[in-house]
Parts: sequence; C-alpha cells; structure tokens
Amino acid sequence: MNQDVCRPTWDHDRVPGHFVYIVECSDGTLYTGYATDVLRRIAMHNEGRGAKYTRGRGPVRLLYVESYPDKGAALRREKSIKRLTRAQKLRLVATYQAPRGTA
Repeated sequence: MNQDVCRPTWDHDRVPGHFVYIVECSDGTLYTGYATDVLRRIAMHNEGRGAKYTRGRGPVRLLYVESYPDKGAALRREKSIKRLTRAQKLRLVATYQAPRGTA
C-alpha cells in the first residue's frame, strides 16, 4: 500500500458539510468514518489520535468520500456502509468518481 494519503482532486476539505469516508489502513483493512473536515480527520488517524480501530494501523490512505447536507444523513450513510461486506465496500470504492467538474 502506498503510504501517502490519496488526496481527492476536488477541494472537499474546504467546503463546509458532512462527509462519510473510507480509508485503507496499512494492514489492508478498511475503516469507514464520519467527519466535517476529511483531511484533518485523516491526519488525526495518521497521528494515532483518530478512531481506536485505526490506532496502530496507520498510516491510512483515503479511498472514498461522500458529502451530505446534514449530519443525520451522513451518519445514516456511515452506518449503512459499515454494514457492507469488504467486497461490497471495494466495489463502492471502485465505482467512485470525483464530482463532475472537479477532476
């Protein structure tokens, strides 16, 4: 796994909102989370200050991001993604494209 953070081509970290993201840990496992500032959250994971699951599994690499207008919608989506199997999450990541006009 590349140890650098995979930075999406759009500037989602500068747009206010609520985001659901998937990262790949250094051991190859996937972690799904919620954040209002994705890049700050990724940095926290990589500094060992993120979720308990990612501590000791860093560095993490950002694979996928979705944006939502409110926290409730984002948290519901996070919960639904967490229920997916690893294969389903990887398919979701594989079909991901940056928003139109941002690539």
